[in-house]
Amino acid sequence: MIKWGYRTMFVLALSCAAGGAFARGPWRANEGNTPGWPLMSPAERIEHQARVRGFRTHDDCLRHREDHLRLIALRARAAGREVAGGPDFCAHLQARTDQP
Repeated sequence: MIKWGYRTMFVLALSCAAGGAFARGPWRANEGNTPGWPLMSPAERIEHQARVRGFRTHDDCLRHREDHLRLIALRARAAGREVAGGPDFCAHLQARTDQP
C-alpha cells in the first residue's frame, strides 16, 4: 500500500485543478507563429518565447508584439527582405482572458 503525505496530496490536487489551464500546453515560438523568425538569433528566439509565455494580459503581449514587429521590419529592410505581420502570437492570452 502506498502512503501519501499531506504535501503530496496537496500538490496532486493542485496539479489536477490547474490541468485545465495548461491543457493546451505551453505556447512555443516557431517559424509559423513568430514573424521574422529567421532574422532572430537562437538566443533572441529563446528570450522572445520566455517573454511571451510570461505575459499575463493580452494588452501587455500586444505591446511587445508591436515592438517586435518594428525591430523585425528594420532588420528585414537592412537585409533587403520583407516580413509580413504574421499570426497574432498573443492570441493564446486572449482565449485565456475571455474565460471566467
